[in-house]
Amino acid sequence: MKIAEIKEMATADLQELVQTEKAKYSQMLLNHAVSPLENNAQIKAARRNIARLMTVLRQRELDNK
Repeated sequence: MKIAEIKEMATADLQELVQTEKAKYSQMLLNHAVSPLENNAQIKAARRNIARLMTVLRQRELDNK
């Protein structure tokens, strides 16, 4: 997901998306521990996507103060 797409989303939608992405990430880690994923880069991409989402949420929080 690109940063421009993230910035267009509503704050409530972003918060929901962060929760679902974190759940997917933890499930991915669990699956990887049991049997290795075909593409290990998915873990890194998921972690970075969560960071992008949280960064935009934090920026909005600081702008509202």
